[in-house]
Amino acid sequence: MADVMYKQIADDLRSAIQTGRLRPGDDVPSESELAERWNTSRGPIRNAFAALRAEGLIETTRGRPGRVIERKVHQAVDVSIPFTKWALDIGAKPGAVTQHVSLRRSDSEQAALLGIAEGDQVVEVLRLRSLDDRPTMVERLTYIEPVGRNLFDVDLDAVSITQFLESRGWMSAEVDHEIDAVAADETDASLLGLAPGAPILRLRRITRHTDGRTIEASDDRYRSDIVRFTVSASGRHPEGDHFIRPLGR
Repeated sequence: MADVMYKQIADDLRSAIQTGRLRPGDDVPSESELAERWNTSRGPIRNAFAALRAEGLIETTRGRPGRVIERKVHQAVDVSIPFTKWALDIGAKPGAVTQHVSLRRSDSEQAALLGIAEGDQVVEVLRLRSLDDRPTMVERLTYIEPVGRNLFDVDLDAVSITQFLESRGWMSAEVDHEIDAVAADETDASLLGLAPGAPILRLRRITRHTDGRTIEASDDRYRSDIVRFTVSASGRHPEGDHFIRPLGR
C-alpha cells in the first residue's frame, strides 16, 4: 500500500510540475502538508521526493522546503548523435547561428588532432546552438580541407553539419569523446549569456572517416544548467568494445 501511495504522490507532483502549476523556483508542498492532504505518514512522501529528485525535477535541502528546479536535458556520450537529431528526439526545437566559417592554415594543436602537417589548410566553424531558442552550446569545429570545403556550399544555420557531410560521402566510422569542465571564456560567455569564468561542460570529439582518416576535431561547450551528460552503465558497446577508456592507455 505504501508503495502505491508514494507513486500516487509522485505522479501528482510530477503532473503539477509538467503542467506549470509548479514552476522552476517554486517550493513544493512540505511533508506535513502532503501528509495531511494524502492522509499518510511521511515515509511515502519522502519516497516520492526521492523519485522526483532522481528525475531531476526537484531538489531538497535540510532545513528548507523542497524546490522545483529547471530540468536538465540528457545527452548520451557513449554514442554519437548529431545535435539536431538529439534535439528533435527529446522534443526540442534545434537552432543554429553561425558566427564564422573560415579557411586557414592549421596550427600545431590542430595538426596534431587531425593527423596532418602543421600549416596544412583546415576549415573552422564557430556556431551557437540552441534548444527552443535558448542558447545551449557553442561549437568550435575544425575539419580537414577536403571535408570542410563542402561547408561553403550550404547555409549552416539551416542544416545538421554531420548529416550534410554524410550526404556528400563523408561518413563517420569512429568517434572519440572526452568530457571535462572548463571556465567560460569571453566568446562562450557572450554567446551563452553567462558571466566570464562561469563553469561550463566541454565535450571534445575526434571523428574518423571510413577510410581511417581523422576528418574532424570539435570542442563543444554546453551550459551546465541546461545539459547533463549520461553514460551507459556498463560502459561497454553491445559488440564488446569499451566506450569508456582510462587516460594514458
